[in-house]
Amino acid sequence: MSDYQKMWQDLGMDMEQHDMLCQVLPSAVGDVFLSQENRPKSMDFWDLVISEVHGIRPAELIEEQKKGRKVFGTFCVYVPDEVVVAANGIVTGLCGGSQFWVPGGEAVLSKSTCPLIKASVGARLGKTCPFFRIADIYVGETTCDGKKKAYEILGEDVPLYVMDVPQMKRPQDIIKWKDEIATFAKKVEEFTGNKLTVENLNKAIHIINEKRKALARVYNCRKSKCLPISGRDALLMMQISFFDDPERCAKMCNRLADELEERIAKGISVVPEGTKRILVTGTPLAVPNWKLHNIIETSGAAVVCEEMCTGTRYFENLVDETKESLDEQFMALSERYMKTNCACFTPNRGRIDDILRMVEEYQVDGVIDCSLKFCCLYDTEKRAVSQALKAKGVPVLSLETDYTDTDAEQLRTRIGAFIEILNG
Repeated sequence: MSDYQKMWQDLGMDMEQHDMLCQVLPSAVGDVFLSQENRPKSMDFWDLVISEVHGIRPAELIEEQKKGRKVFGTFCVYVPDEVVVAANGIVTGLCGGSQFWVPGGEAVLSKSTCPLIKASVGARLGKTCPFFRIADIYVGETTCDGKKKAYEILGEDVPLYVMDVPQMKRPQDIIKWKDEIATFAKKVEEFTGNKLTVENLNKAIHIINEKRKALARVYNCRKSKCLPISGRDALLMMQISFFDDPERCAKMCNRLADELEERIAKGISVVPEGTKRILVTGTPLAVPNWKLHNIIETSGAAVVCEEMCTGTRYFENLVDETKESLDEQFMALSERYMKTNCACFTPNRGRIDDILRMVEEYQVDGVIDCSLKFCCLYDTEKRAVSQALKAKGVPVLSLETDYTDTDAEQLRTRIGAFIEILNG
C-alpha cells in the first residue's frame, strides 16, 4: 500500500482514529473477497481500489482540484451526475457503510436514526473519511426525513445544496423535477464558474449513459444459469462505481463484462450447478457494508441481483441523447431519474413491478428483503413486497439489521433455514 499519510494530514484528518479504521479493512477484504475461489481475473482492479480506498481516488481528486476543478460529494442516485460533469465538475459518493462511524453520528443524532445516516455524519465529524474532507460541496436530496435533518448538521461548515425530490410521479411532478434540475444547473454553473451548453451537457449525458451500459453488461451476465461472478464481487464493483471516474468505470466494467461473457461461453461458474439464486432488495448497501452478501454466499446460495440504489436502480434506464436545447435536456434527465423507484414515493407500485420483473430475468429462486434498522421507508414497504411475491409463488425472507456483527449468527441461522426451504 502506498503511503498517503501526508495527504491525510493535509486534509486535517484524525490520524489516530483513521489508523484504527485502516487496520480493520484489510482483514475484512481478505475474509469477504480474497477468500473466494475461481474469481474473475478482472476483479484485480476493484481489489486494488478497495485495498487503497482512502488513498488512490482521493489523491486523484486532490490533483484535479489543483487544476481548478470542483468536487461534488453526493449521497443519492437522484442527484444528476450529468449536470456536474457537463460543467467540468467531479462527482464522488460519500462514505456511510461502517459501524466505525456510527458512534460519531450518535453524538449529534438520535440513536433511532438509521445507521447509514449516522455513519455518514460520523465520518464527516470524526474526520476519518477523506472524501468528506475533499468535497468542495455536498449535494443532498429530500428522499428521507432523517437525511434532511442530517444535512443541516453537515452543512454547518461545508457548502451544501439540497434538491427537492417530488414524492409522487404525476406528470406535474416530472415537470417539477425538471425545474429542480434546471435550478441545480445554475448552482453548478455558479460554483464551478463554467457555463452549461447543449454541447457539453450532451457529452456528459453520453459519458454517464456509457457507464450505465457497462454496469448493465455485468448485471446481464448474472442472469445466466452459468453464474460467472459472485454477488459479493458484483456488489464491490457497484459500490466503487459511485466514487470512480465515470469513463474509467465504464472501461473497467466493460473489461469485466468481456471476461464474464467468455466464462459463460466456456461454462465457467463460481458456484456449483443447482445453487439457489437470491435477489436482494431493500436499503442501499454502502461501502464497506458486505455483511448480508457474505452471509448469504457462505451459507450455500448465490446473490444474482440487487434491486436497490447500490444495484439496478443506479444504471437502469438511459437519458435520451437526441435533445437540442437545455430545457429539453433537463426534461430528458427528469424523465430518466423519475423512473427510479425509491421507497420515498407514494404510491410505489413501480418498485414491486421491478422486483417481479427481475425475479424472472435473473431466474431467481428466492428474495431477501433487508432493511437497516430505523429505515421506516423500506421497513414499511416490506409488507407490499412480501404480498406481491407470495402471490406469484416466490419465497421471500424479510430481515432487519444494522452495521454491527452482533446479529450475524442470528442472520446466518435465518438465512440458512431459508436456503434449506429453497432446496426443499
